[in-house]
Amino acid sequence: MNASTSPLHIRPEIIRDQQATDVPAVEKALTPFERIYRIGFVRKAALLIALAVIWEIYGRWLGNPLLFPTFTATIEAFWENLANGVIPARALSSIQTLLIGYGIGIALASILTTVAIGSQIGTDLLETLTSMFNPLPAIALLPLALIWFGLGEGSVIFVLVHSVLWAIALNTHSGFRSVSNTLRMVGMNYNLRGLRLVGKILIPAAFPSILTGLKVGWAFAWRTLIAAELVFGVSSGSGGLGWFIFENRNQLETANVFAGLFTVIMIGLFVENVIFAAIERNTVQRWGMQS
Repeated sequence: MNASTSPLHIRPEIIRDQQATDVPAVEKALTPFERIYRIGFVRKAALLIALAVIWEIYGRWLGNPLLFPTFTATIEAFWENLANGVIPARALSSIQTLLIGYGIGIALASILTTVAIGSQIGTDLLETLTSMFNPLPAIALLPLALIWFGLGEGSVIFVLVHSVLWAIALNTHSGFRSVSNTLRMVGMNYNLRGLRLVGKILIPAAFPSILTGLKVGWAFAWRTLIAAELVFGVSSGSGGLGWFIFENRNQLETANVFAGLFTVIMIGLFVENVIFAAIERNTVQRWGMQS
């Protein structure tokens, strides 16, 4: 009998369950809750709402608006100062000063790191300077800056540059050093040297570290600016958000103080979750360097 037409022999000691239904599904549809939970913006918004509710409950429980106003009172003060143009003018003044110091700090950090990766002496110089000045709080230099530049924007820009420079330089240099020799040799095979090698090979490869440095530098600069305005006054003709907080603290307008702090927080959230998130999405994630 041909093997292809031979009957199928079933061994009685082998049990085959043809109706097994306990096989796990390869792909399972997400529930509506799971689909919503996967959206990062929704998760963060839920956390902010929870914090606002806790703030409101604690403020009502404490019952002392001079010491701790409720969230609703803070929002009312925020909208009032937003409508009369006080908070926008103060925020614009602070942001203009911050962008100048932030830009100068980025430029100086770029120069230092470019020199550092070009020679061992440059690396030693960067490491020595960062070990000397990075632990030094930026606000501690403000009295000295006031002597050099006087009371005004120049002194604040000086301490902003100090707060930005070392964080960006350290992270950028660390990113450059982590670039593999294989990538460097590939660039050299295409006759890339000096600044062309830095721009086409090192910066894209080290951009996750560079972006981290930019974020840290921004955070340091933002809080240094507010602290400088709080302690030493105006940074320009009308003063910034820190001066707005300081003025209202002297007048015991605690709701306005919290409104100023709320504005600082909102600007920080916007920069982190909109501006830096867009940069990361269009660079690091687009290049496949981060999931």
